[in-house]
Amino acid sequence: MAEESNRLVRLNKLLADHGVASRRAADQLIVAGKVSVDGEPATELGLRVDPEKQRVEIDGFVLKPRGARRRYYLLNKPAGVVCTNEPRESRPRAVDLVTDPQKGRIYTVGRLDESSQGLILLTNDGLFANRIMHPRYGVQKTYMVKVKGEIDDKALQRVREGVHLSEGRTAGARILVEKRGREHSILTVTIREGMNREIRRSFAQVGFKVVDLRRTRIGPLTDRGLKTGKWRELERREVDALVSGETETAPKTRGPRKRASPPRGRRPRRS
Repeated sequence: MAEESNRLVRLNKLLADHGVASRRAADQLIVAGKVSVDGEPATELGLRVDPEKQRVEIDGFVLKPRGARRRYYLLNKPAGVVCTNEPRESRPRAVDLVTDPQKGRIYTVGRLDESSQGLILLTNDGLFANRIMHPRYGVQKTYMVKVKGEIDDKALQRVREGVHLSEGRTAGARILVEKRGREHSILTVTIREGMNREIRRSFAQVGFKVVDLRRTRIGPLTDRGLKTGKWRELERREVDALVSGETETAPKTRGPRKRASPPRGRRPRRS
């Protein structure tokens, strides 16, 4: 009994130890109902939990149990697949496409809506997920976007500068026009934040409907060699590059550029 009591820690300390927030800010998250323990809202300040036996979630992110191996996956999500961990969900889930028998309980880092395709990260590392998602760190995400009709320069400029959505003004976007035609236009769009359905809603604000959207890049990671519906485990250097905000994973070299040698050791696992 004494051993079990020694394992108990205050919930705000547990959140602080995982890098979610300071203890004071963690208390605010608890009071606001953003933290749950074993699936139930935990709003009691001073609550003590057993991090080895109880599941603690903050805004849907599960804190990694002590001793659990951190896992990081990249999935090329097909359309029709949803980014949820809800066990009663009847539609195909992104977490189920990662078939690694050692994955444990993982979840998506952010979301792609059901009709969108492309890259999404999955992990059991809550600190990593918060680091990648937080707009303050500015991890770039690039999309191939198809809009209905021939988009004009005025509309493009408005999206580039940022538009007003219900959550506030977007931070703007970098946009390259790949094709402009009477029926549709193809654009490469790069953003640093990630409001809910931001790209679709931003173009709707300027009068253009997005009819197809595919995320092709997250920071230094691209969809090159990863077919739709397939996944792979990230290499350590890729995780480090994402966290450090790098845009390329190739090692830096001095002098003339050389072809990068393949990394030694175990290759990333693929489906």
